[in-house]
Amino acid sequence: MERTASPRGDEVTATTPETGDFGARIRTLASRRDAVILAHNYQRPEIQEVADHVGDSLALARLAAASTAKVIVLAGVYFMAETAKILAPDRTVLIPEPEAGCSLADSITGDQVRAWKAEHPGAVVVAYVNTTAEVKAETDICCTSANAAEVVNSIPADREVLFLPDQFLGAHVRRVTGRENMHVWMGECHVHAGISPDALRSQAEASPQAEIYVHPECGCATPALWSAGMGDLPAERTKVLSTSGMLSAARSTKASSVLVATETGMLHQLRKANPAVSFEPVNERAVCHYMKMITAEKLERCLRDGVTEVTVDPSIAARARRSVEAMIATGPAPAAVR
Repeated sequence: MERTASPRGDEVTATTPETGDFGARIRTLASRRDAVILAHNYQRPEIQEVADHVGDSLALARLAAASTAKVIVLAGVYFMAETAKILAPDRTVLIPEPEAGCSLADSITGDQVRAWKAEHPGAVVVAYVNTTAEVKAETDICCTSANAAEVVNSIPADREVLFLPDQFLGAHVRRVTGRENMHVWMGECHVHAGISPDALRSQAEASPQAEIYVHPECGCATPALWSAGMGDLPAERTKVLSTSGMLSAARSTKASSVLVATETGMLHQLRKANPAVSFEPVNERAVCHYMKMITAEKLERCLRDGVTEVTVDPSIAARARRSVEAMIATGPAPAAVR
């Protein structure tokens, strides 16, 4: 049994499926339940390998909405399963580990959104999809890192924008759009915030020919672009990308090595997309404890026993659905990984 450290200092146990054909057992159980398995890019490799689709939050939301399966198994954190239930209220949504939370989603509550809106009457509220159903219900439109700038650009220029909850993604969007009337909530993902500018510069100096992919949630995203502009990082090889953007870039890159600043689970899909390239983490400790709570054993139990079902209060779901559907309608759909 392999153990890796999480950024909070605790240990994340990386389990290996029991002997026997784990994939075949999962396929049999999924067929019996008429279940589709959707996994986030940050899941353990063994979970990604047996999922029907692997992708970012936007892709998984679209897949949940479009699915015709009776059961949706969401291998990700809890807000993702809530989003699937919001979009597919007539389907059963299961999550293999209900305690798989999100530090970013926990950084703002519905009451805080309501109070913020009261301070800015008439403002348009844009919420990163990494939020609870209650927060989504107070939102005009959701976004992901893949379409955040496009969502903000779709709002009339004379309207104030309240962007929540990620301060680093918000700063990136404000820079890209040039939006001066955009207010940003000071939340963060503890994993991405822990990928520091110093670590990025150190790794870049050690690998001077490498391309650099930086997720906009990272604490190093804005400093990376500033450093690239100042010549401290190679501007032509430094790219701020969503996870779906990283995957697209990985497929076409001519570089022999790429430094990746995001949660380390993303490396599995990048390495599959282009095995000839060396993809290495900027911070090898950038491991989401919550994402890694879903193990092979828990996924198998979920399908076998039908646990744990996700529910959302119908009145909250109805209001949240409008903001999530508005997100899905904005921008081109990213291709599913599988």
